[in-house]
Amino acid sequence: MENLVRDKRMALGMTQDELSEMLNVSRQTIISLEKGRYNPSITLAFKLSKLFNCTIEDLFIYEEED
Repeated sequence: MENLVRDKRMALGMTQDELSEMLNVSRQTIISLEKGRYNPSITLAFKLSKLFNCTIEDLFIYEEED
């Protein structure tokens, strides 16, 4: 799933380490999330949307598979 996590993080001038600490996840989780290799739990998606002051739909681009 595509997402705008990296863009939102960079807009706030935040490092991957800082974001991972704020969310209580590993830096590797943030890296995988930003590269689209990891789909977050609903809890993590809500935490991200709250932190970035946007909706989950604004942060994650869902495309149905055929």
